[in-house]
Amino acid sequence: MNTRPFLIGVAGGTCSGKTTLSEKLAVLAGDEHLALIKLDSYYVASHDTPLVDRAKMNYDHPDAFDWQLLNDHLAALSAGATVPVPVYDFTIHDRSNDVRMVRPASIVVVEGILVLWEAQLRDRFDLKVYVDTDDDLRLIRRLRRDVAERGRTIDNIIEQYLDTVRPSHEQFIEPSKRHADVIFPEGGMNEAAVEMLLARVREFAEHS
Repeated sequence: MNTRPFLIGVAGGTCSGKTTLSEKLAVLAGDEHLALIKLDSYYVASHDTPLVDRAKMNYDHPDAFDWQLLNDHLAALSAGATVPVPVYDFTIHDRSNDVRMVRPASIVVVEGILVLWEAQLRDRFDLKVYVDTDDDLRLIRRLRRDVAERGRTIDNIIEQYLDTVRPSHEQFIEPSKRHADVIFPEGGMNEAAVEMLLARVREFAEHS
């Protein structure tokens, strides 16, 4: 392994397909070669905030994330250390008491809605990817996901989407697309995108 890993940032709007793309890449590359970090793990801890108030917070705003901890963890991974990544519980809108130990690897993928927004984080990436998917398709995917996986109601999901998700996408996430080296439509469903990223990862692995 090189002294410094190859870092890839994968950004995009909610339910754009960035997670599917990143997870497919991780499976194809193998755990021994690729470490996957999800921005969702780095929501700021809100243990002292009542649940009713946590449910109303804007989780698509840059202030919702602990950027310092994420940057510290990436610096540690780059130095060859294992890091304790927080485990976030979406049903209670807060970090759980668990952590996920992530070991250093020759390739590190950081995936999340705003990974191309924060300047210090963005500057770490050797390859910056933005997954671009139509708004209506993203909303449909979010409705299905949040009902099935996060115990939300349709009315609650739509209200949150209109109040915070859509405005934050337009103000922060969509503009971050200009920082991308490559823009892929449809994320993990785009087989050509997966193959291109895998080829880039393999190219790096061969020279590491």
